[in-house]
Amino acid sequence: MELYEAVSPLDFRYYGGSEAFMKKLLPYVSEAAYVKYQAKVEAALVRTLAKHGICSHDIADEVERAATAVTAAEVYEEQARIRHNIRSLVNVMQRKISPKARPYVHLFATSADILDTASALRFKDLTRKVVLPDLIEFEQRLIELARAHAETVQIGRTHGQHAEPITFGYALALYVSRIGNRIELIDQTSQNLRGQFSGAVGAFNGLSLITENPEQIEADLLAQLGLRPSDTHTSTQCIEPEFMTDLAHAITSTYTILANFADDIRHLYRTEIAEITKKYNPQLVGSSTMPHKLNPETFENVKSLWKAFMPRMITVYMDGILEHQRDLTNSASSRFLTELFTAFDYSIYRLIRALDEMEVKSENMRRNLEMSAGDTVAEPIYLLTAYYGFPEAYVHTRELIAQVHQTGRTLTELLWEDETMRPFLDKLTDAQREALRDATRYIGASVQRTHATCDEWEKRVRRVLASCE
Repeated sequence: MELYEAVSPLDFRYYGGSEAFMKKLLPYVSEAAYVKYQAKVEAALVRTLAKHGICSHDIADEVERAATAVTAAEVYEEQARIRHNIRSLVNVMQRKISPKARPYVHLFATSADILDTASALRFKDLTRKVVLPDLIEFEQRLIELARAHAETVQIGRTHGQHAEPITFGYALALYVSRIGNRIELIDQTSQNLRGQFSGAVGAFNGLSLITENPEQIEADLLAQLGLRPSDTHTSTQCIEPEFMTDLAHAITSTYTILANFADDIRHLYRTEIAEITKKYNPQLVGSSTMPHKLNPETFENVKSLWKAFMPRMITVYMDGILEHQRDLTNSASSRFLTELFTAFDYSIYRLIRALDEMEVKSENMRRNLEMSAGDTVAEPIYLLTAYYGFPEAYVHTRELIAQVHQTGRTLTELLWEDETMRPFLDKLTDAQREALRDATRYIGASVQRTHATCDEWEKRVRRVLASCE
């Protein structure tokens, strides 16, 4: 099938729109990858049986070779005939090995042992080999940008209105912290994914016929794959769903932060704000009819994709409910979970490129600050005069604001002419006076906290990245 004949826009427009990006994710998110991971679990099962003396290591070697040779096309062709996915995989593998090795493929396992363990393994690999490194790269780019603009004064905004001055670096530091926190959560939840090898109802019925310690066989199998069983070796044929749910939540909540960041930057692109623009590229087109336009399309795209994939988390929660030992109400729905991870990583990929194209207009940040600098001084006036004992500081400052609107004069002019406030203003230090005269001096701990935040998360995400290598 041609790429553009695909049904999902994720395949032909986004994930499939970049060959390099697609190749990076293919070993984990494709259906061929899923079959390969299932075959890998089947091979590890036979190797574990060999270690426990149930079959020879020569047989395990034979099964491992067959597992690496299995293709999704073969399995799907067999499934079209017998209508069972895991038995199809087993049949294909058995055809590739000697008669003496065939009895040990899938021995003592049930479908969920293979499917759930393969899912845990591939999502762990996907997260640790692709998603986390990409997210950490984005975090590091944000840290660089925050440090570069730690002292670039910008008006802070609450309710969409000018509030008090901060720095652009400090605004970015908030996202450095939020994303850093999520990086650690994704790290923790990806390492906490579990596997299983416990049979048809999860109680080791089959294995218990040959050993008094079936839990050890399960633990040995999973150790080969870099996984652990549930803490009490219990299941209802399926792995306890909360482990995968926790990882999906970590990804979804991080996606929400990316969408929030994209939204904030998108608004700074607005013509009347213009604190962020795109570096000019004559090849780019922003409108089919308005030649002058260049749009913040990446930031809009990220938010739009988030709207499409964030609700998938509801499906993950619903997949946690299965009747008794197992049913198939999660069989189709859980297959779409790879799309959430794919769209999320694609959004990271787009945002990294967007940061490279982004141009910070510090002069426009100063211009916007000066639009209301006379009003933003109201807070320090109130706070300082109250600090020095003025009992009606807030009310009197509001009266001065009313005079600003009535007379058109600035708040600073009215302040120094106000005799009621004079006794309290006389107590101000030079630094406090300067903050009332120059709004750019009223930025609090923006600079210090920006650097401290960047220092902290630079160290912490570096540790996470090292654990992924």
